[in-house]
Amino acid sequence: MNFKRKTNWIALAKGLTFITTAWLSTMPSFGQEQIPYKVPPQSIVDLIDAPQIPNIKISNDGTWMLILESPGFETVEQIAQPVLGLAGIRINPITYTTVGENSGAFRSIKIKNIKTNEEFTFEGLPQNIQLSDITWSPSETSLAFLNKTLKQTELWVADLQSRQAKKILDQVNDTFGKTFQWKNDNELLVQQIAFADQEVPKENPVPKGPIVQENLDGITPARTYQNLLGNAYDEELMAYYLSSKLVEVNKNGQAKDIGVSGILKNSSYAPNGEYLLIEKIVRPYSYLVPIQLFPTEVSILKLTDKTSTRVHTIPLADNLPISFDAVVAGPRNFSWRKDKDATLLWTAAADKGNPNENSEVRDELFEATAPFAINNATKVYAGKYRIRQVLWGTGFGIIEESWRKDRTSQLSLIDAKTNKVLRILANRKSEDTYSDPGNLLVDKKGILRGDNKGNIYTQGLGASPEGDRPFIMRWNVFSTKQDTLYKSKRNYYEEPLYYDLKETIYVFRESSTVSPNVFSIGIKSKQEKQMTHFADPYPSLQNVQKTLLSYPRKDGLKLSATLYLPENFKTGDKPLPVLIWAYPREFKTREAAGQVKGSPNRYPRLAFRSPVFWVTRGYAVLDQADMPIVGEGSNEPNDTFIQQIEDNAKALIDYVVDLGVADRSRIGVGGHSYGAFMTANLLAHTDLFAAGIARSGAYNRTLTPFGFQGESRTYWQAKDVYDKMSPFTYAPNIKKPLLLTHGMDDENSGTFPIQSERLYAAIKGHGGVVRLVLLPKEFHGYRSREGVLHTFWEQDQWLENHVKNRKDK
Repeated sequence: MNFKRKTNWIALAKGLTFITTAWLSTMPSFGQEQIPYKVPPQSIVDLIDAPQIPNIKISNDGTWMLILESPGFETVEQIAQPVLGLAGIRINPITYTTVGENSGAFRSIKIKNIKTNEEFTFEGLPQNIQLSDITWSPSETSLAFLNKTLKQTELWVADLQSRQAKKILDQVNDTFGKTFQWKNDNELLVQQIAFADQEVPKENPVPKGPIVQENLDGITPARTYQNLLGNAYDEELMAYYLSSKLVEVNKNGQAKDIGVSGILKNSSYAPNGEYLLIEKIVRPYSYLVPIQLFPTEVSILKLTDKTSTRVHTIPLADNLPISFDAVVAGPRNFSWRKDKDATLLWTAAADKGNPNENSEVRDELFEATAPFAINNATKVYAGKYRIRQVLWGTGFGIIEESWRKDRTSQLSLIDAKTNKVLRILANRKSEDTYSDPGNLLVDKKGILRGDNKGNIYTQGLGASPEGDRPFIMRWNVFSTKQDTLYKSKRNYYEEPLYYDLKETIYVFRESSTVSPNVFSIGIKSKQEKQMTHFADPYPSLQNVQKTLLSYPRKDGLKLSATLYLPENFKTGDKPLPVLIWAYPREFKTREAAGQVKGSPNRYPRLAFRSPVFWVTRGYAVLDQADMPIVGEGSNEPNDTFIQQIEDNAKALIDYVVDLGVADRSRIGVGGHSYGAFMTANLLAHTDLFAAGIARSGAYNRTLTPFGFQGESRTYWQAKDVYDKMSPFTYAPNIKKPLLLTHGMDDENSGTFPIQSERLYAAIKGHGGVVRLVLLPKEFHGYRSREGVLHTFWEQDQWLENHVKNRKDK
């Protein structure tokens, strides 16, 4: 029996929540119990059930605006569909789709002609559509998208002129790789299920022998992963479900098999359409790492005569050093050069992929034309750091490099013909958000948007001491002159959606009290026009008071947090109970750690990770409270993790108490994932809080011995750090009430549900007040409406009993 797929051995299909508890003041003491899903107060339910703010996509030519409506939370019946964990990914074996926290699906689509303001929907769409992977045709006259039914995944095409949509292909395989892409305006390349006419492999109940792993030579550490292959039967299932055949299908639904099949990691046409780059997963497989690190065979298919040339096989990456800068030795990251007809581009590590090797050059960039021979390639560039991205413009290329260890980020300009390095465009610390030039904008072909005079365009977050102010910038790479063409106006947050490179920019405009809508703005004329009129999804939050706080830590480091106050609170009123929600982040410099993050002008985006719901329950809520962990020079951030989170928390508490908004004796703290880890540590090492809420965390670092979060040292290299950072070690010290929740099917690396179970047992065993809620069918992020509502009921009960109305002040 494959235990990995039998972890839900308790029969919970009736939609019950399995709860282990120590004590709750409104209930009798009990050990464990199954209870029905509960519902939080109506003010919270209304916010959870509110319509989502639409997602907006604008075509590259600025003609069409897509208005996409998110479906909100699924029902528990929907998330109870079968899920199969294979090689580090999770799939639905009925519909052949990946399954995760965010499905990326939409339940409706509207189209607006920006030039005429006419709005319409496509005819022919099915009811209960689950729309995803929306892709423009090359001429942007059609859209292709997937529809995920309860039985299969379908490919649909919609014509913008006729306004008709129709299904063109069944049995699409959306489990792994590039599911589909446009070849031209009439044809698409699609991954279709390879073994649709064959039965699922059956597991032999009689074992053939033991499962053996060994390491005879070399150091082969691996981080903690979930849903890995466990035996030969898993390998059979992986081959059955993840294998695809490539077919070319036209808009009339006529399909032809092009003779390529296997577990396809990637496929892409050369710019001239004559070749197809194919990356296929091959043996040997691994039981230690996910499929993304399996061996990958790279080949080129010539489409005119269907001849295939194997270019290279990227080896199994199960022995990489524990470092964020570690990569496989040899060629990797194959792609087509976007500014040439058919030139293959790839990167190779000059330091054998090992960041610990002394090397002046870390990565080299190579290219080759037909017959695409690795041993007859041209070197394009030698990088001092790891090459992350290569983009091409008119006559030049820009190479993005970075080095995670010291947070260095660099942009280099090269001549497209001679490959000569013309200049370093930027060399900065990636943590320094104030100096971030933004993301380089590209057109539908992947070429940098700009002209032959060296002008390119970037879009950035615009982090600054007054908060984020997104911008569009023109950057001349030859003169290095930078012109900010548009910056979000003060007292608003305006996210650029599209810029026509001339006069008009479209933005998603919002403020702390005004929900988002799309506006067109004339850069020179300053004329504005509202393009959409979406209703406010959260009218109950309209008058909530929102402030971006800035306050000092005791060592002078500037911190920030977003404060939400009930609409009827005023200066001089009785201090409020408080909920602080935070997530620690590591920095190598104090300057970066002290930069202001976020914006006071953003309208609330409520999801299950948000604490803002509790402002409707009379709490002062502090969201995105800064929890920087700084380790400068040779010091690592985690060396002083405990002291720094305490200093961060104390600085915030002192500040809001001095403001007169917080009752020092009624402050709760919470967080999700690494924020849960932080919460447990704060309760174990400080007396600052009345209670804590820890969701889906990891609490015993010996269970993640080869690194976690931003920690690249192993347990054996930093044993003292791992032990001190593990709240499990200090479970006897956790005397303030702690609520633990965890998805029973948590797929996240390192946050196995056993982490919460063991911490619960440790606290309970030492007489602490603790409650453990295990949510069936939920992942690291909770997906079902029932599961989210119940989680919020648990949190509300916990806060009401142990923070707002605590008895032991």
